Amino acid sequence: MNQQTRHIATGVGQDRERRRDDQDLWDVVVVGGGAAGLSGALTLARARRSVLVIDAGRPRNAPASHVHTYLAREGTPPSRLLATGREEVTGYGGEIIEGSAVAAERLADGGFRVALADGSAVTARRLLVTTGLVDELPPVPGLAERWGREVLHCPYCHGWEVRDQPIGVLATGPMAVHQALLWRQWSEDVTLFRHTAPEFEDEEYERLAARGVAVVDGEVSGLEITDGRLTGVILAGGRVFSRRALAVAARFTARADFLTGLGLEATEQGMGGQVIGSRIVSGPSGTTEVPGVWVAGNVTELTETVIGSAAAGVRA
Repeated sequence: MNQQTRHIATGVGQDRERRRDDQDLWDVVVVGGGAAGLSGALTLARARRSVLVIDAGRPRNAPASHVHTYLAREGTPPSRLLATGREEVTGYGGEIIEGSAVAAERLADGGFRVALADGSAVTARRLLVTTGLVDELPPVPGLAERWGREVLHCPYCHGWEVRDQPIGVLATGPMAVHQALLWRQWSEDVTLFRHTAPEFEDEEYERLAARGVAVVDGEVSGLEITDGRLTGVILAGGRVFSRRALAVAARFTARADFLTGLGLEATEQGMGGQVIGSRIVSGPSGTTEVPGVWVAGNVTELTETVIGSAAAGVRA
């Protein structure tokens, strides 16, 4: 690593030096410093492996105010959860640096070289990739600004916080009806905006009606924001429907472009007849088709929760 690489934290130096038999070669480099990466790094550090975490500092859940459905950490701010995780990793001798991986290649001796955006590089015997994914939102003005606040995707993550409030669901594909019926569990006032989705089947309309879900035709053109909060959904004709939350199905794209040099490329994943995103295919413990490279978290399981990603990091 060159001197420009920023160290976020370092661990117990004496123990770290004892475990490294080569100044420039790590046992494992973990690319990604979220729940999956830090959990994997913690497990490796406690196993007395030399481990380096490369953290780009772009956690997917940064817009959210709290982490939910994480046993014993319910309601913890995402930044605090990660800060605690870093302390735990470095407390066992792991190291964490700030940086973005831009390329990876296999070395002649079987190890790996990871190039970073600042021009530096690190080498390792094994790689654990936990870079997560990017949420690609429909092109509706205002969605990105309220994403993770009142514009939501996962009812199990955010449903409790908007329970009993007027909830909208933005239809963009064949999973929209299922999504609307799912959100109905948290509120009796759910409206499905058909937006750009194709016409629903008669049976789907019947299911929606049976649960009291209203359907509104017409393209959504924007959001009404009052005092920094969502208050309505605006149709192209100007009509406003009062809503306090809007559920949106984003496309999930794995952050994995830097792996192409290893022959690993993201593969499209479908659900309910709709492509929901792309991921790196892996086995149950995170193995990939490239020996020595493991993946964990949302880079391979697109719908995984925070606690699920943490568990996957340990398994890998």
